[in-house]
Amino acid sequence: MSTNVTVGTNPAGVAVNTVTNTIYVSNSGDGTISVINGATNTVSATIQVRSGPDGVAVNESTNTIYVSNSGDGTISVINGATNTVSATIPVGTHTYAIAVNPSSGKLYTANDMPGVLYIIAVDSNS
Repeated sequence: MSTNVTVGTNPAGVAVNTVTNTIYVSNSGDGTISVINGATNTVSATIQVRSGPDGVAVNESTNTIYVSNSGDGTISVINGATNTVSATIPVGTHTYAIAVNPSSGKLYTANDMPGVLYIIAVDSNS
């Protein structure tokens, strides 16, 4: 069985919080994140982030969502309980892929120009 859920413009990335059964879709065309209730397969919120959101990562232990914004070289930090942006971290343009390691407290994002990996301490967002 297949279900279609309408999200924003140019969906680019997706991540799931299995603890809250919530799906997060980055929409690079309109600078938003679609929040989908996994039980009902409906959009429960739309969060405005920065330009060109691509990669999405979820820290289930803190219910924090991280979004790499390739358009302006930032990472949006989202509080999953309130669906609001709690911080914006500057990292450099062309950030696409993103991953979080809850055990180490580190966030990783790849930048294809100049070809580096940024490692960020999530407790200080730096």
